[in-house]
Amino acid sequence: MEKRRNSAEYEVERAFEVPARLLEKGAEAAERAQARVIDKRPFRRAEEYWETLGPGLTTGAADDDPSGIATYSQAGAQYGLQLIWLSLFVFPFMAVVQEMCARIGIVSGRGLAANIRLHYSRSVLYAVAALLFFANALNIAADLGAMAAATRLLLPGVGLSLLVVLFAVLSLALQIFTTYARYAKYLKYSAGALLSYIVVAFAVHLNWWDVLYHVVTPSLTFSRGQIFLLCAILGTSISPYLFFWQTSQEVEEGILRGETNIASRRRVVDPQVVRRMRTDVWSGMFLSNLIMFFIFAACAGTLFAHGITNIATADQAAAALKPFGRFAYLLFTIGIVGTGFLAVPVLAGSSAYAFAESFGWRYGLYRKLKQAYAFYGVIIVSMLIGIVANFVHLNPIRGLIYAAVANGIIAPVILFFVLRISGNRRIMGPYANGRMAAILGWVTIVGMALAGVAAILTF
Repeated sequence: MEKRRNSAEYEVERAFEVPARLLEKGAEAAERAQARVIDKRPFRRAEEYWETLGPGLTTGAADDDPSGIATYSQAGAQYGLQLIWLSLFVFPFMAVVQEMCARIGIVSGRGLAANIRLHYSRSVLYAVAALLFFANALNIAADLGAMAAATRLLLPGVGLSLLVVLFAVLSLALQIFTTYARYAKYLKYSAGALLSYIVVAFAVHLNWWDVLYHVVTPSLTFSRGQIFLLCAILGTSISPYLFFWQTSQEVEEGILRGETNIASRRRVVDPQVVRRMRTDVWSGMFLSNLIMFFIFAACAGTLFAHGITNIATADQAAAALKPFGRFAYLLFTIGIVGTGFLAVPVLAGSSAYAFAESFGWRYGLYRKLKQAYAFYGVIIVSMLIGIVANFVHLNPIRGLIYAAVANGIIAPVILFFVLRISGNRRIMGPYANGRMAAILGWVTIVGMALAGVAAILTF
């Protein structure tokens, strides 16, 4: 009887023993799975963050075009770290302005010029579009020339004029003959070219404590040269072409998602969409200013420190870095070409958006050439002017001066409309500007107006 009881108890224990082992194995498997999830979570978050980035990232990256690189290099070479604080100072103003433009595109379902045309005087819009086209064409010419000159540092046997034409044709082909979805990815990944400047700054062994001290310690002597560079930095950082590009790209992104008319684009606006846009825009502007900081630091810590202050173009800055390490020189040169491929289409495209929306033409990079002849025609003419300006040997610095003056004149005018539209509750509803955004916007208008006047006076 006892044996039978013991046998029964043993069978019961055996009956529970297998599930217990399974539970232990299951618990171990669950722990391993959880560990894998934890391991993958940072990567997943990084992936989600990357998917959030789009028009804001490409706009910020395009802001660091070869003309901008030349300006920052010149400031670092001539004045060392004295003006590096501007890389931190202009960041909130840039970000707030670009966020306003993005919000206008998302909430209204229209580009910036289309909104100005709808709510304000067309004559002012036409004048602004013409000045924008002029300034952008000069910038395109300077950027194509800088890309060609930088390439010749690596391939000295190739003709300068041939390179200018090749770069212009390749840029046009990408805009005209690729789908918008593929083209948007190209622009997004092209922003990676900017990372070369971070590597350059660390490759030349700087005194980082001294760099950081000057970032948080503003300094300005108010000399004629510094005033001009201050105006140029503001003009190349908060540029009118970025306003039009940002707004229209938000519209293009909506069309890419299937929102093919204004009503459908306005229906999908919600706080989550605006939060994603804000993450995108502020990330793009942060990247833009971060690269400005590293270019400043690299040129100040090498060129200025060794008395090399006569830097006029981006390729001259790259060539001057050669004694400080071939690796740094090579990366700086590659960065010029890479950012040029990003910025030139943005410059030409912003002019095309402004003209097409001003005159009511069919437009959009999602359309084929035969569907939007006038829109693509503006892009082609912009490129042709850029090519011709290089063939007649337009002085790049003089071209940048003219562009800076034009930007200084039109930026406050366009910013006025940006601020009025983005602050109008009848147009923007609950997504109109808050008080802080409005204050920063008006400060930016006043600052850009003063910069424009100063650029004209110093010129």
